[in-house]
Amino acid sequence: MRLALPLAAAGVAAAATAALLTTSAGATTPLPKPTSQPVVSQPSQATLEKRIASASALDTSTRSSSPSAVSPRIIGGTETTISSAPWMAQLWYVDDKGTTDTSDDTGFFCGGSVVSPTKILTAAHCVWDEEHNKAFDWKDHGWVVTGTDQLSPGTDLHGGQATAVQRQWKNPSYNPATIDNDIAVLTLDVPVKATPIRMVTSGDTGSYAATTPAQVYGWGRTSSTSDNISDTLKTATLPIQSDSVCSGYYGTQFVKGHMVCAGSPASGSDTGTTTTCNGDSGGPLVVNGRIAGVVSWGRPDCVQKGSYPVFSKVSTYVGAAYPQIDDTNLSPLNGKSDNKADLFVRASSTKTGYEKDSSGTSFAARVSLGDWSGVNLVRQTDLNRDGYQDLVYRVSSTGDVYWEHVVLNSERTQGTWTTTKIFTGWKTRTRIITPGDLTGDYLPDVLSVDSGGTLWLYPGKGDGTFGARVQVGTGWGQYNMVLGHGDFTGDGKADLLSRQSSTGDLYLYKGTGKSGSGAFSARIKVRSAWTGYNAFDAVGDVNGDGKADFLARTSGGTLYLYKGTGKATSEIFATRVSVGTGFQQYDLWG
Repeated sequence: MRLALPLAAAGVAAAATAALLTTSAGATTPLPKPTSQPVVSQPSQATLEKRIASASALDTSTRSSSPSAVSPRIIGGTETTISSAPWMAQLWYVDDKGTTDTSDDTGFFCGGSVVSPTKILTAAHCVWDEEHNKAFDWKDHGWVVTGTDQLSPGTDLHGGQATAVQRQWKNPSYNPATIDNDIAVLTLDVPVKATPIRMVTSGDTGSYAATTPAQVYGWGRTSSTSDNISDTLKTATLPIQSDSVCSGYYGTQFVKGHMVCAGSPASGSDTGTTTTCNGDSGGPLVVNGRIAGVVSWGRPDCVQKGSYPVFSKVSTYVGAAYPQIDDTNLSPLNGKSDNKADLFVRASSTKTGYEKDSSGTSFAARVSLGDWSGVNLVRQTDLNRDGYQDLVYRVSSTGDVYWEHVVLNSERTQGTWTTTKIFTGWKTRTRIITPGDLTGDYLPDVLSVDSGGTLWLYPGKGDGTFGARVQVGTGWGQYNMVLGHGDFTGDGKADLLSRQSSTGDLYLYKGTGKSGSGAFSARIKVRSAWTGYNAFDAVGDVNGDGKADFLARTSGGTLYLYKGTGKATSEIFATRVSVGTGFQQYDLWG
């Protein structure tokens, strides 16, 4: 028998709010702005505080011990501070079913890691209700506490920040019966102050070499004989074990390539055992400062002789998790969240901008975003990583570049579009690209190609400002299309696609996670003579499968979706699928 590792929740109370950037453009002439204000389908601060406070009134004896009966903790660990692990997050879930009867209450606790200001990496079993075969409703019944090493079961958050959940994603291949593909991402409704931690890359093998020291962190159980979880953050160092050792103990329950185990064999009791346990679920296994694993499952009570704690192998799933961190999902602005990248287009005849939401296989009827005349470029991104789609555009007359982003009201129930100038005099830039995070800090960057064909990187700071530009390379004037948004190759790094003017050949530039001239690997030809298209767009993961996709329009106006495969070869895309006709009417794409 094996168990996933969340734990029944203890009560928590009072919440803290997060501040958002609220600068303005200061422009003297009207600038394009979406005509409708965002409707944010999220709990207000008062609702969140009430939710947290009500948790303390629940009878802990009636709460389920964990979702999917999974519970982990750290046994044999030592106390640590939040300054040593500033990215640690507490995930609380309580659903009283709207009744005073406590017998049907559901409550549990998991761990997680801040991997971006609004993104928490955790385990899929922490978001999936195996008993009822449906997702837990984190938006209506959950909250996340960051910035403190003290458990927050009461009104005192110990200096931490409580935040509601905007939406959730779990790996589509998660199997609750085998606890395979056990990875998930929660999107918070406001950015948190906690410092993010980076994931390992897909090609990382060194982090999983046998005997490599790894650190685990959590507030889970500290004894196999007690269900009590720790009031303070604990840590322990565990040696990575080889696949053969893990399979030798667990047999086919251990899925090579999807899982990793760590630690020394459990002794059969608390004495002599160091391991994760109930309540540590979703927390990180950290190697050399990066998340290499997510706490997944282990034996009941965690100390069964010879056993090891098991983690989801992050290098396998970073490609699926990355699009959830770097998304272009416009629909949450309308109160809908579906983890699919949506599309901005502008009609050439009227200069009206439109939003077209993705269903995964097609785009919905367009929704007007108002007058977007006077603009010659629009890009979709999320520069401040607040979980809400931004629009970056260039004014034709001046070349000035503006950032249109959402600022929520104090109750976080309505948003206002706010305009900020981010670059001046970019009239001669031939390409402007918002590829996401190129430098590996999970903060979105901007690229531009100047009139001489030099490609420049502007490292984002996560607030609409940028560090000093860095030259990436020259010769980029040979391309009549340079686009990218997210990770095309499944390695957790943002990439670019470019089409050569003379031949129509399509090239992939794989991101390396570095800056400057080393930002991309040598180009790889992935298509020859791609001359049948006259417009392109890259907005991220359109069909919601965890891989970045590409869009291409024929001269006749048919728009084709090229679903990403994650391969850095000519098989980078699946066979094209038509997602609509009549797209010749649009002259700008996000």
